Amino acid sequence: MTGMSNESGRGALAVVIGRAGSKGLPRKNALPVAGVPMIARTIRFARASRSIGRVVVSTDGDEIAAIARDEGAEVVLRPAALASDTATVDSAVRHAVESLAAGEGIVVILYGNVPVRPADLADRAVARLVETGADSVQSYYRVGKTHPYWMSRLDGAGRVAQFVENRIYRRQELPPLFMPDGGVIAVRRESLFDVREGEPHAFFGRDRRGIETAEGEVVDVDTAVDLAVAEAILAAQTEVHA
Repeated sequence: MTGMSNESGRGALAVVIGRAGSKGLPRKNALPVAGVPMIARTIRFARASRSIGRVVVSTDGDEIAAIARDEGAEVVLRPAALASDTATVDSAVRHAVESLAAGEGIVVILYGNVPVRPADLADRAVARLVETGADSVQSYYRVGKTHPYWMSRLDGAGRVAQFVENRIYRRQELPPLFMPDGGVIAVRRESLFDVREGEPHAFFGRDRRGIETAEGEVVDVDTAVDLAVAEAILAAQTEVHA
């Protein structure tokens, strides 16, 4: 793969997060999705991205490490303290960067349990980071039926109250709101290492930007239902390109 200078956004370091433990879906990151281990799909996505020059997988699992090496990625084995349910993503990423003594100025964080992404998603995020001079760029999807305006509270007796008082009945009239979809996070190295007590998202920096994805373009797998959805989407994509 041809490297790119950090100034142009090329040659970013991709850190793929792939923890072995998962209570909701055991062996989640190593499970096959349409015949390919889930984390392998993220590694292939990263290796195919023009803006990424180096791919490393941070994991505590031997099975995931073996898959990563087979896919041509570097591997950093993280300590148990960074592989618990309460460990933060940014702490694992910092550990990987420090373990590699990596000098890249842009770090692309990719979750291993996201087997479905637009092929250009990382490139779009890095391009926006470079063009705007932002500290971080994250991908988001537009909230539809689960918009806070359509959410309700239920008390112990089952009485219903609107979460946000409003008179909106048509989806098209809802004010635009967005949720992170887990597809990509591109962050500057200096922001990643800005750790502040009591501010778990300090690593995003002060200038935080976003890019939008369409419904179904990113699938974050945490349950068996998510896995089935990812399988169906990938199968449909295969048929289209067959």
